[in-house]
Amino acid sequence: MAIRATVLRFPSEPDAQDSSGLPWGVTVTPFAAKDENGNSPLYGSGGDLIPRCENCWAYYNTYCDQEQWAWSCAICGTLNGLSSETITRHSNPELSPETMSSFVDLELPLDGSEEEDMQTRPVYVAAIDLASSEEFLELTKSALLAALEALAPGSLFGLATFSHKLGLYDVQGPIPVVKNVFLPADSDGTLSIELEDAMPLFSFLAPVETCKDRIASALETLRPTSSWAGTGGEQGLDRILLGGRGFGLAMESLISYLGSEHGNTFALARIFAFLSGPPDYGPGQLDTRRYGEQYASRGEDAELALLPEQTPFYKDLAAVAVQAGVCIDIFAVTNEYTDLASLKFLSIDSGGSLFLYPNTDDSTLPQDMYRMLSRPYAFNCVMRLRTSTEFKTGNSYGHFFPDPQYENVQHVICCDSYATYAYDFDFVNNDGFARHTSELPMLQLAFQYTVLVPPEELPTPGSGLTSRSKYTIKRRLRIRTMQFGVARNFNELYDSVDHEVVLSILVHKVILASLSEGVREGRMLLHDWLVILTAQYNDVCKIASNEFRGSTGSLIDVTFSQCPQLQALPRLVFALLRNPLLRFHEEGIHPDYRIYLQCLFSGLEPSSLHRAIYPLLSSYANPDKLAYPRHSLSRAALMTSESPIFFLDAFTTLIVFYSSTADPTLPYPPPHDCLLRRTINKLKQERSITPRLMFIRGGQEDASVFESYLIEEQDVDGSGFANAMGFVSFLEEISQSVLEYMK
Repeated sequence: MAIRATVLRFPSEPDAQDSSGLPWGVTVTPFAAKDENGNSPLYGSGGDLIPRCENCWAYYNTYCDQEQWAWSCAICGTLNGLSSETITRHSNPELSPETMSSFVDLELPLDGSEEEDMQTRPVYVAAIDLASSEEFLELTKSALLAALEALAPGSLFGLATFSHKLGLYDVQGPIPVVKNVFLPADSDGTLSIELEDAMPLFSFLAPVETCKDRIASALETLRPTSSWAGTGGEQGLDRILLGGRGFGLAMESLISYLGSEHGNTFALARIFAFLSGPPDYGPGQLDTRRYGEQYASRGEDAELALLPEQTPFYKDLAAVAVQAGVCIDIFAVTNEYTDLASLKFLSIDSGGSLFLYPNTDDSTLPQDMYRMLSRPYAFNCVMRLRTSTEFKTGNSYGHFFPDPQYENVQHVICCDSYATYAYDFDFVNNDGFARHTSELPMLQLAFQYTVLVPPEELPTPGSGLTSRSKYTIKRRLRIRTMQFGVARNFNELYDSVDHEVVLSILVHKVILASLSEGVREGRMLLHDWLVILTAQYNDVCKIASNEFRGSTGSLIDVTFSQCPQLQALPRLVFALLRNPLLRFHEEGIHPDYRIYLQCLFSGLEPSSLHRAIYPLLSSYANPDKLAYPRHSLSRAALMTSESPIFFLDAFTTLIVFYSSTADPTLPYPPPHDCLLRRTINKLKQERSITPRLMFIRGGQEDASVFESYLIEEQDVDGSGFANAMGFVSFLEEISQSVLEYMK
């Protein structure tokens, strides 16, 4: 459970917060195995026995003052009584982890009937788009074969296909059997038969350990609908039907099909939806004609027109999926406009992920599938961030949904160790943190979650074989309590800034602004924020020092030369303005790619987001020797460096670039046992998604992809081609804007 704050020392009162120009908040990664300092929680049992405050319901922790028969809540200060059972328990530290550590992870008991009912198995279903191509199906087959290797024994797997009909596969017999149910073309149509009647769910869900080869055989039988047309000589309407992609009703039917066994066969089912284009048939079909040149002719804002969803169908369906215990991951493999703005809710609102691959040639889909299924995940999570009484949570950001009854409680359907959320803070009143008290700001994050524990392998008597029983449900409670300092002045506040967390909060804010008011508004919000921060910082510096006060007061410090903690921010803002997330439709930014980036960036932990926004460029003297760990993203850096090899880490892409002047005897590509390769492999292992790896030889191969990341000589508002503008010009423009603001 990693918690990182924008400032390690909180502002003392509202005026200080407003005058600083800084966002105030935290990012939280609740299912991370360790905290931000690399410390693990103290594990134990008895999560239901921890004393709770009668006023704010915070949990007892090591910051609480305890007397013989009472304890004072570290969050709200309320004096609470202690029962004799709790006093006895606290006398034995082994039985009360909450008295030993401010970071604990405790098991919660299930009552007898619930424990008996919740012997369960993991359920996975692949739903494959047949209104696609041979290349798409080959890639999907490879991904699912990788998935089958990652799935633990005891898992159940179902194979379904969709086009103008929904196919269910029974792979438990010697030959795969498929039952097809036709999907109606009408946007309000329903199935003529229940899926359970077409194929019982227990025939559809096959045990992975005994049916892996049969599932692979069934995958080999898949053919795109375009290949069916040549077999039956269909004409007219029938021919048109073959191209239909009835994704919406297929998903709705599968969710209902699986939901009948929620809480019995499974506690969480995951559907992997493989999509090669927009749903264009039956309920949930999307009108892709809204994507085109018509906005330019009408004078409309293309971004504002294309970012909102065009139908609530998929958002509503996600709510149904949540109730049915079904989480949906969407894998879109297409460069066709698919309207992910509408589809995204089905994945992110149900606790799943959204992946976009523009083509099948260099797609990392199989690696992403294996990686996603190999790492642990929690489900049915409930999260609550409590604060001490002087301040409160304001906005919350991330892929969760708020509790309909309780304020400041969020639900997360499915959560892995990378999933990150954010909160910003507001003061409760104008008093702030009173100077005359010794009380410091407190936070407590409580995260209740469920995990599936694999069964022990038990020997079967007399056979020498092992058998597996069902998985076991475990409910756990993770609590982290933190204390922060208070900045006595602006220097202390600025010196405690974590620029990566500031970037995270900014990205969340500009995404929301883009969705509600368009990309142009998001860019203005970001630009104006940097202007105000720079102005406030200069104002503070002038109070403390006359160093920047010229005869006309016109000299502006736009590089934050007096504060190292702020110096990265202008570059990060410049890079964010250059990022496809905030570039314009007319610059060739595909609206689906923008939506994909919004979903990706809003779930990344701060260090990963930093890398995605501002890539790291390092250089090597040879594949086994690092020359410089960090260069600016500019051609000048390449030209002035004498290193022959450059390595660029852009989070989703890794590029090894050999300069045109590199010694031809240097091995290319780098050998597998060298330092550079080990660095690449380590980065790939640590990523939440699989980065695409590219090798480019300067002077012999097209280097445009590599050069596109050298953003510091690119115009912040232009096409991205190198010119006299760039980062230096951007700073000059910010300086002028600051002067205007300060007049």
